[in-house]
Amino acid sequence: ASLTQIHDKVATVLSHLKTYNLYYDGQNLQLRHREEEGELIIEGLLNIFWGLRRPIRLQMQDDHERIRPPPSSTSWHSGCNLDSQGAQNAHPNSFVLLVERAEDNESSAQLLRTKSDAGVLRRGQRRSPSNQRKIRRHRFSINGHFYNHKTAVFTPAYGSVTNVRINSCMTTPQVLRVLLNKFKIENSPDDFALYLVHASGERVKLKRTDFPLVLRIIQGPCEQVCKVFLMEEDLGEEVTYDVAQYIKFEMPVLKSFIIKLKEEEDREVQKLRRRYNYLRYIIEKQLRCLPEESKCM
Repeated sequence: ASLTQIHDKVATVLSHLKTYNLYYDGQNLQLRHREEEGELIIEGLLNIFWGLRRPIRLQMQDDHERIRPPPSSTSWHSGCNLDSQGAQNAHPNSFVLLVERAEDNESSAQLLRTKSDAGVLRRGQRRSPSNQRKIRRHRFSINGHFYNHKTAVFTPAYGSVTNVRINSCMTTPQVLRVLLNKFKIENSPDDFALYLVHASGERVKLKRTDFPLVLRIIQGPCEQVCKVFLMEEDLGEEVTYDVAQYIKFEMPVLKSFIIKLKEEEDREVQKLRRRYNYLRYIIEKQLRCLPEESKCM
């Protein structure tokens, strides 16, 4: 790319960055930027929403793990905040978070494990005190989600959010690696992918060469319009804008669309058949009119 094109791209990113920071004025999601050897570098926190359908596995041991019981049920915080919509769509085996974090998540790069009865309530029937003590020894809440200490299986609530500190030079695999390291997840980064999920239903998979923070800035700051989701590499599926427009309709309406499309397809097929039948008729007529000697040649 020419210097003019590079300059225009930088100017576009800086313009979007200004809007982004105005939107998050006074919040920890504001981004900082600097120039290093003539290259623009933007850094800060990126919100990533959990969109996994399968449980993931955490490391059984962590040399840097901090285990610290909270002083009260309302004093600990979660790196994954559940809004009302996220709570409704939560995984059936997950916990429901009762408190949300209101402070900077920058210090949460090291996973804090707290006991599940500290600030979360499990759906279902109440257990006896003896059963609760037995379960407490093996069940923990990691950022508000269900964790079984025996199996090291972690089930994130669908639609809940966490964040990672990254910069604009980091590609998709690098961002995935930071996220997995933050939660001490054993799965390979190759097992996952990042998607831009729009309110319209459109879903775009980030390429391995994409820069997620830059794309987030370009898409705009409002997460009601577009969110960055973590999904399985083999289960995630892209949805084009055109297809997304139809997904919102009820099944009877969609079936009527299919019937109309089939009728239109049949009409087009009949048109083509008539056209080629006519061309074949003309060619055969001309062949019949040719003298025998010309046919032999």
